[in-house]
Amino acid sequence: MDSRQFIQRDENCWEIQPKGAMRVPVIIYANNQLLEDMDQKVYEQITNVATLPGIVKAAYAMPDAHWGYGFPIGGVAAFDPDQDGVVSAGGVGFDISCGVRTLYTGLNMAELQPHKQALADALYRAIPAGVGSRGKIHLNHKTMHGMLTGGAQWAIEQGFGEEQDLERIEEHGCMAGAESRHVSPRARERQKDEMGTLGSGNHYLEVQRVAEIFNPMVAGIFGLRVNDVVISLHCGSRGLGHQIGSEFLKAMVMASAQHQIVLPDRELACAPLASPLGKQYLGAMRAAINCALANRQIITHLTRQAVATIFPGIHLGLLYDVSHNTCKLEQHTINGQKKLLFVHRKGATRAFGPNHPDLPAAFKDVGQPVLIGGSMGTSSYILCGTKGSEQRAFSSACHGAGRAMSRSKATKQWQGKALIEQLAIQGIIIRCPSMRGVAEEAPLAYKDVSAVVDIADQAGLARKVARLEPVICIKG
Repeated sequence: MDSRQFIQRDENCWEIQPKGAMRVPVIIYANNQLLEDMDQKVYEQITNVATLPGIVKAAYAMPDAHWGYGFPIGGVAAFDPDQDGVVSAGGVGFDISCGVRTLYTGLNMAELQPHKQALADALYRAIPAGVGSRGKIHLNHKTMHGMLTGGAQWAIEQGFGEEQDLERIEEHGCMAGAESRHVSPRARERQKDEMGTLGSGNHYLEVQRVAEIFNPMVAGIFGLRVNDVVISLHCGSRGLGHQIGSEFLKAMVMASAQHQIVLPDRELACAPLASPLGKQYLGAMRAAINCALANRQIITHLTRQAVATIFPGIHLGLLYDVSHNTCKLEQHTINGQKKLLFVHRKGATRAFGPNHPDLPAAFKDVGQPVLIGGSMGTSSYILCGTKGSEQRAFSSACHGAGRAMSRSKATKQWQGKALIEQLAIQGIIIRCPSMRGVAEEAPLAYKDVSAVVDIADQAGLARKVARLEPVICIKG
């Protein structure tokens, strides 16, 4: 994008003032290089978001923003239900509640090194991955309802994990307000055999080394030290979430016309929050959030079992679990008044600051762990939320590197087998059922995650705590 289209507010903050049908300004957090590298479609999409009814304050784009469906990926917007606000399926995304969970292992790199290959094999056998992957769990009507309404709490009741895990999961492992009756038979059918699976694309389970500490005090509270080994997993609601997104987007196109909502782009289809369709979508979306939370909980259990075959007696505790494709009702301050708003985060991570009432007691003094996944073979990061982030972007931060190249273009430039060999030379073991999938996720097909995280830190969206380097990566 051409930076001359913007007003530069500071080194890392750019504004588009309201024009035409825009109801609020647009704020993009990026340095000049990241901004210039963004596709012009990001400009079009985020300014379109600013036209939607009931939007408050501004439409935001994170440093990793790139072209998405309706909303750009990395887009954040909040809507006031008292001002005819809307909910948009495109503002949540298809992989509802896709997120990251990080586990402690209690191991250091010296202890892991002799067992890397064996652990990679054990994890690859234990965690189904790839397009159409199926697990060993089969959900019937009763258990499907329990999963959709209970989330990780349901999974733990079924024996997949520990009660103490819930304290470290967003929403304590269960999203309130889920309505399984609004989840279609087709969505249920797609999910009945997919629990405990990674899926495909940029989803992964990764064994990582804590390579660098930026904030020793917060790292100590988070339980992180240099050369510690942690395990992070990135996945979401699989076929169920995608089906819900697809179905409701079609219905919202019709609803937008019925409610006389002028759409600059059909992909921004939405429904009033107070409308029957808006309420139905929220109920189904919350059920999909529970699906994702349950899925990550089951994968955690499978990971614990796999690690125990190589390291008997090791306990994998949970650092945190946070989603980045959601719409949530949250309290925020607008013009000095506290308001309940529906905050859409699409490819953006919640980043509550210190003393927020929804944080676990262990993190009250320092803020929420913000888990930022890298691309295959590159660093990941752990940040913490800041108090000022609420005013900057409704307590939101980036969620990863952000694609710089389409998957089809990546497969023309790289070959999966060659990439695996190159990463092996760097000491990174890759396990993936598809060589095409590896090529699609080539590290250089993504933006520089370190540059993206640096902007999030400098802009005050979240503060850097630790950098993680990959050791083993199980790819979907």
